[in-house]
Amino acid sequence: MKISGFTIIKNAVINDYPIVEAITSILPVVDEMIVLVGKSDDDTLGLIRSIGDSKIKIHESVWDPNLRKGGAVLAVETNKAFELIDPNSTWAFYIQGDEVVHEKYHAAIKEACVQYQNDTRVEGLLFDYVHFYGTYDYVGDSRKWYNKEVRVIRNKKEITAYKDAQGFRKGTTKIDVQPIAASVYHYGWVKSPAQMAKKIKNFSALWHSDAELNEILKDNQHWDFTAYDSLEKFVGTHPAVMESRIAAQNWKIEIDTTRKNFSFKDRLLYYFEKLTGIRLFDFNNFKIIQ
Repeated sequence: MKISGFTIIKNAVINDYPIVEAITSILPVVDEMIVLVGKSDDDTLGLIRSIGDSKIKIHESVWDPNLRKGGAVLAVETNKAFELIDPNSTWAFYIQGDEVVHEKYHAAIKEACVQYQNDTRVEGLLFDYVHFYGTYDYVGDSRKWYNKEVRVIRNKKEITAYKDAQGFRKGTTKIDVQPIAASVYHYGWVKSPAQMAKKIKNFSALWHSDAELNEILKDNQHWDFTAYDSLEKFVGTHPAVMESRIAAQNWKIEIDTTRKNFSFKDRLLYYFEKLTGIRLFDFNNFKIIQ
């Protein structure tokens, strides 16, 4: 059995993506790591080369500026990277540029890959998600944050990235998956207010026309981190690969975790989930095998 890792990245330095941490966090699990680097306005290519691991195979790409609606270019580039993995691999482990896997989950991921390698019903492995917000001390705990997503898929080319590459499908058909005891830590919303505004401006260019983009960003110089519905304090440990980045944090944001900003319906659904662990009426890209 062989596991290939794959990811895409562009402008990692400008947007301060933890791509080095993302890649290195799954290297112990994979046999090769495909990194498709988009033509960038910074030295993203040099950053990836600096990791210096023999498992990493770097390829270059040019992102199509016409594929802006709905983040479609992200799926196109993700599919390109998927096509580059070893055809002899059983599994493909996808990691995005702001996602990191804690080393405590490595064994569980490997065990699941072994357990289901010959069960062809299983087309993907489903991870839990932890979404950090503002600083490394707070996580989103409301329904606005997806709580599960597929990050290991079977190496079947009829499986492709869906819409903006949050998940995977076969055409429009949801893939059949098994949940595993592992989480992905999402750090995309942990930046200084100025850096977050810069990232939002650059990332929004993948979603909107120039006119829409100018309207959205005309007054946005610093991101307002108070626009959340519900957060809670993070009580676990961060992946070891994140230690240096966390130590270098140079901004402070005061967050009141007791403040809840919900509609009546969302408040009911939030507290029902807190009491039962069940998330009602949730949208998913996958089907869990019963």
